Amino acid sequence: MSFEFIKKLPTPDEIRAEYPVPESVRQIKAQRDAEIRKVFTGESDKFLVIIGPCSADNEEAVCDYVCRLAKVNEQVKDKLILIPRIYTNKPRTTGDGYKGIVHQPDPEKGVDFVAGLIAMRHMQIRAVEETGLTAADEMLYPENWRYVSDILSYVAIGARSVEDQQHRLTVSGFDVPAGMKNPTSGDLSVMMNSIYAAQHAHAFIYRGWEVKTTGNPAAHAVLRGATNKHGNNTPNYHYEDLVRVLDMYNKMDLKNPAVVIDANHSNSDKQFKQQIRIVKEVMHNRTINPDIKNLVKGVMIESYIEEGNQKIGEGVYGKSITDPCLGWADSERLIHDIADLVI
Repeated sequence: MSFEFIKKLPTPDEIRAEYPVPESVRQIKAQRDAEIRKVFTGESDKFLVIIGPCSADNEEAVCDYVCRLAKVNEQVKDKLILIPRIYTNKPRTTGDGYKGIVHQPDPEKGVDFVAGLIAMRHMQIRAVEETGLTAADEMLYPENWRYVSDILSYVAIGARSVEDQQHRLTVSGFDVPAGMKNPTSGDLSVMMNSIYAAQHAHAFIYRGWEVKTTGNPAAHAVLRGATNKHGNNTPNYHYEDLVRVLDMYNKMDLKNPAVVIDANHSNSDKQFKQQIRIVKEVMHNRTINPDIKNLVKGVMIESYIEEGNQKIGEGVYGKSITDPCLGWADSERLIHDIADLVI
């Protein structure tokens, strides 16, 4: 066989029993989930800002960042809902490089999945306990969902995963919103089909079980830009792109039409400072068309304590070891600017 079976990992039930969610965190999550869900159903006019590091590689720095975010959240909570990015899985285009804390709880050491699953859960719970903010993460492995299903309030399905059947089916069983990104090719029909699949009921095999789901009505579109056949990045956050997505929504049997704009990745050509300009353009487009205002429910921003990025081992506290991020000063200012631009 070409597979070498190293060790059997603890089941989600075993990890959850050993590292349970405190009752206080359960209550916070229930309240936050309800508040976020109302944005997608249209019951709330609040605007979502999903913001934080490209990858959550260090618990101390991540919790420091989220504590800062919580203070700002208190200042803007009448208009915004801040959702910290605590991304513990990092897809890689070629498969090489740091894949997140689930793979390597210490980025300078080797792979340790048991320690990684524990570190992921510990960090997510600690962040909620210290700040009252439940987080977003990206689902790289569908079978890992139940390790964090009692903690997260938002899940992103990445551009390289959105066409995968198991990701789509698993999302159909979520009880929290799931953002389905457009694929790297930019084919919006792939994204829309993934939303359709996630919003409908399915029967399938999951972790050795026959399961049935009821569908996730809060599955929605995330526009993250595209890469064309020449390898050049092309944005898809402009007014015309939003009108096109709205038209596609109107032609499909989908609930709660919604778009979240990912301001980095191919939309910014990975020029992280451009996120500021992109977000402001998105906010402007919401002011000139009520249909766009109702469609665009939030933005995603990559941000950390120190701006830019570093190589693994450089040891700069609060600086990304994957994609470059906005620094804290720019991030705080941008959040307040977003609040001022919400109508």
